Amino acid sequence: MRLLLTVALVVVLLDQISKYLIVRNMSTREPIALLGGFLTITYTRNPGAAFSLGTGFTFLFTGVALAVVVVILRTATRLFSIWWALALGALLGGAIGNLADRMFRAPGVGRGYVVDWIQLPHFAVFNLADSAISCAAVAIVLLSLLGYDLDGRRATRPAKAAPAATTDHSASDPSASDPSASDSPASGSEQEKSPRE
Repeated sequence: MRLLLTVALVVVLLDQISKYLIVRNMSTREPIALLGGFLTITYTRNPGAAFSLGTGFTFLFTGVALAVVVVILRTATRLFSIWWALALGALLGGAIGNLADRMFRAPGVGRGYVVDWIQLPHFAVFNLADSAISCAAVAIVLLSLLGYDLDGRRATRPAKAAPAATTDHSASDPSASDPSASDSPASGSEQEKSPRE
């Protein structure tokens, strides 16, 4: 729990500080191209989800972010895995970072636009919270595929059932193990004839 909350706090602080600096310094400036144009620092406001998806459903995404925060905090009570703590901490921090924008930025509570500022070629503009959410999602998928549980144990596949043993008819057929059993009717008839003889 402590590790999860620490990671979440670091993500939120980095996200909110970067957004503060972008709003303060880039509101009236042209985008800044870095690394030969591979990375561009720009200032945009996003009413939708991560990577500018669903721009017409701001209220819906606010509710989804709140639900994610609640689910993660409830899940954390069963958490004993460092890797899951890192992944869920990044997811929680990213969700809170963008949720803070929706709650406290214009145009209003629950309808605020998220500040985005990182742009890559042929890709939507995003922020550090979006990056944390994406990395956390990849980590969660990998942990699930590798079979790691929240308690840190790795789920083991059930062993394959052993092939059925060949049926031993001798156990169910007394005549197979007792050669004299097949002769018992004949021997009985001979015993019946002996008095008449």
